[in-house]
Amino acid sequence: MATVPPSVPRPTTPAAAAPSAPPQGRRLARWTVEPTASGVPLVRASMRRALLGWGVEPERAGILLLAATELLSNAVRHTGGGGAQVCVTVALRRGRLYLDVADGDPFLPRVGPDAGGAAAADVGMDAEGGRGLLIVNCLVGEAGGRLTAFRVPSGKVVGVRIPAAPA
Repeated sequence: MATVPPSVPRPTTPAAAAPSAPPQGRRLARWTVEPTASGVPLVRASMRRALLGWGVEPERAGILLLAATELLSNAVRHTGGGGAQVCVTVALRRGRLYLDVADGDPFLPRVGPDAGGAAAADVGMDAEGGRGLLIVNCLVGEAGGRLTAFRVPSGKVVGVRIPAAPA
């Protein structure tokens, strides 16, 4: 897989570079960036173009873009400076949207429908972090989807799955 400098995040495969001509039956784009804050808005802008180019409804694209911003920002916060790269993948397949953010940090965040109450209790009024993932969890749940996290040999993947259109 090609490495893209953080100043120019681009899809890393030829199929992903042309959202208007995706592989039969699915659409896929992937960005691999250094874990720096400057990569977040660049990946977000590229992802927006891909999603809207695929015909994803603006509301659904907005949910994925917000989730991508939060998950990528968390990856930068937890892996920045460690040399590991962050891989962001977005796909549209069989009426579902997929977002995966893979990073080198093995710590799994609390996600899913059960995380709201316990995680919310851990986030105090003066806390400097922790609210973003709670908001993403709520938005994804309201959209009929789910937020997941799992370990991989190189760290973890945090994923979002939502229907491409409202039910």
